[in-house]
Amino acid sequence: MSRAASRRASLPAAHRPPDEEQHQREHAAGFGEQDPGVFHASDSSRAPWSAATLLAALLLAGCATASPGPSVDQLPGWRDDAPAALHAALTRQCALPRPPEPWPALCTELPPPQALKDWIATRFSAWPLARDDGRPGLLTGYYEPVMSGSREREHAGQAPLYRSPADLVRGPGGTRLQARAGGGALPPYPTRAQIDGGRLLAGQELVWVDDPVEAFFTHVQGSGRVRLRDGSTMRVGFADHNGQPYYAIGRELVARGALAADAVDADAIKHWLRANPGEADAVMRSNRRFVFFRELPDGDQGPPGSLGVALTPMRSVATDPAHVPPGALLFIDSTRPDDGTPLRLAVVSQDRGAAITGPVRADLFWWSGDEAGRLAGRTRQPARIWLLWPKGAARP
Repeated sequence: MSRAASRRASLPAAHRPPDEEQHQREHAAGFGEQDPGVFHASDSSRAPWSAATLLAALLLAGCATASPGPSVDQLPGWRDDAPAALHAALTRQCALPRPPEPWPALCTELPPPQALKDWIATRFSAWPLARDDGRPGLLTGYYEPVMSGSREREHAGQAPLYRSPADLVRGPGGTRLQARAGGGALPPYPTRAQIDGGRLLAGQELVWVDDPVEAFFTHVQGSGRVRLRDGSTMRVGFADHNGQPYYAIGRELVARGALAADAVDADAIKHWLRANPGEADAVMRSNRRFVFFRELPDGDQGPPGSLGVALTPMRSVATDPAHVPPGALLFIDSTRPDDGTPLRLAVVSQDRGAAITGPVRADLFWWSGDEAGRLAGRTRQPARIWLLWPKGAARP
């Protein structure tokens, strides 16, 4: 049994994440191209990282410099970064039956929160991540939407979130095909426009969301919470997708002349969609990708990331596994999107996304609700990122 399969088998069914290669959240790219030099990634199968493969993969990717940068305790803002939430993120990661390399050994050393920063400063080196073209890195954000809705349809204005359909077949290379009676070659699974316009999945509704715009953004974020009429909350998470290419609707609005390129963020897109209901469906359907959901246990932790642990607000990030090992410890030097003050913090790579590509690229999980959504949607900040790697381990 593979490490990924072993990990999934050990988790309660309701908490198991989808296969990592399928968990390609588009959260950061719903608003426009996040980096002019990077286009959205399609699904790809990633083998579990081992210490023996990390060095070659990271060097070939061009993501780490040839020598470490400043000592960890000399990183900008390191002394001001409180350790409690970081310790919680690492503790959840270490609770996996088989944490990603090189954490199986490191987890046995993990100190209490008050000693964490000294341990990291002593045990790790800081390796600057860099793009081949020398351009600065990019920090974006994502969040968990909170919506209102019902388990049964109540009015025509609601939009459904669907379960993974029975006729969805996973094909080679991350493709998704549609099963058909009678045999023969299987066609690609239908697009968003075909699913929405043709009511192809009637009867597969998981929940009905009152606001179709919020339902669409839940596809972008990959998870959400729905407040039901009885006061309870239903939590939904990524189950699968239709295999069609992702297209950021922010780009569509710029192409239509509806928004200026420098004005594209989540708030602007939502405002435009609600103000132009006659065109909103066509704009949303320009994104052919369609996400299917599953119900998750409710709770006060974040949704599960691709690593299989609950995301920790302001400490979990999505990165490109072609450049950053899953589970890796990173340090980010950037600014807040609301007031421009420094945002300097240690984070853990515990998620991934189809739009998160490139070596100096991170997508920060802000948390859930409207305020988190506002901040996440506006996060598009230049960033410096260091990979914090254990001293004496195979050097990145």
